Amino acid sequence: MRNIVIGVGNVLFKDEGVGIFASKYLEENYDFEGDLEIIEGGTLGFKLMTYFQEYDNVIILDTVSIEDKPGEIFRLPSDVLLGLGQYRKTAHEVEIVEMLEIVSVLENHAEVTILGIIPEDIVSVEIGLTKKIEERFEEFILQTIKELDSIGIKAIKKDNKSVKDIGLQLIGSYNGEHLSRIPNEEDTTWS
Repeated sequence: MRNIVIGVGNVLFKDEGVGIFASKYLEENYDFEGDLEIIEGGTLGFKLMTYFQEYDNVIILDTVSIEDKPGEIFRLPSDVLLGLGQYRKTAHEVEIVEMLEIVSVLENHAEVTILGIIPEDIVSVEIGLTKKIEERFEEFILQTIKELDSIGIKAIKKDNKSVKDIGLQLIGSYNGEHLSRIPNEEDTTWS
């Protein structure tokens, strides 16, 4: 069985990047027994379709646009996802559902499951998760590990890097930390 975890989203828009942070967090903090690939899918959209055709199990880590409290975590198998018309609010959500619709008519395609968390803020242009999503992040990871276990992949903890460490490693900043402004000539506050 070929299995893949795909973290999708955009780290430039706060909680929209949770799937990217989660996929990198898994790579940095766990080893896995079994056939598993982990990738950061970003906002690749339709370019991810080959994974739906080449793998047996695809687990997508993402935000979900479901009316509920921020931080709530949902497991959405592809057949359930296809029935949720209101799910499609962000560009990559639309593309994921459209890809599922296309591959569902093919004879061979992966079992696709989305593990999604309801975001608090996907509008602000800032790298880093909101406090609410940070508080639920570990549970999001534990649900992913539980999903992997259900398909025969065992996770072994090897490190304890935080989501902040992951953000710093990916981008060099997390919620504005480690950014420094270059002063202009009129700026007298810098010496």
